[in-house]
Amino acid sequence: MDVRIGVTYSAKEIEIDLPADADRDKVKKKIDDALGAENKILWLTDAKGRDVAVPSSKIAYIELGGADASRRVGFGAG
Repeated sequence: MDVRIGVTYSAKEIEIDLPADADRDKVKKKIDDALGAENKILWLTDAKGRDVAVPSSKIAYIELGGADASRRVGFGAG
């Protein structure tokens, strides 16, 4: 599952590829908890075991990809 986080005052997004066995509901709960308070930090661990921290006050939006979402490469409409 991939997660895309938009950060305020930045045109770039943070993209995190979560492990294949990541529980979507648990990830959504972590996001809800972090966004529910001003001074919280959202911690996620990517597929390579790296920890990523984003202060909740800097999060503009979050997109959750599906667990089976495949990345498309190229210009074809598929």
